[in-house]
Amino acid sequence: MAEKHELRDKGLRLTPQRELVLAAVRELGHSTPEEIAEKVRLTHPGINLSTVYRNLETLENVGLVQHTHLGHGGATYHAAEELTHLHLVCGKCESVGDAPIDVAANFVQSLSDDYGFKTDVTHFAIYGTCANCAEKK
Repeated sequence: MAEKHELRDKGLRLTPQRELVLAAVRELGHSTPEEIAEKVRLTHPGINLSTVYRNLETLENVGLVQHTHLGHGGATYHAAEELTHLHLVCGKCESVGDAPIDVAANFVQSLSDDYGFKTDVTHFAIYGTCANCAEKK
């Protein structure tokens, strides 16, 4: 399992919970801690939600996962290697799409040049209307 080497490389002790949480995040994509816990419980029913939260925090602290806010609810998590896209959230159907991060390059550069502000566009969502909902109008 690739996670074992990554966890050790980041200086983390290998635990079944960490491996399971990281594997679930990668398999599910954008997912809430509750969804991750549900996935982990399919094979390990004894894992509780607080264990999932603690492990998500640890994995985020070492750069293996990242959270973002895709709506008014809590954070969703995804694997750090997926930091190559922007999150596009439809305000009507609540679907989450992706766009290449390069799409925001001019915007990020303008913020830096004009305001001295360094932007992490992987950490927020862009809200609007998806193509499917726009067609239904």
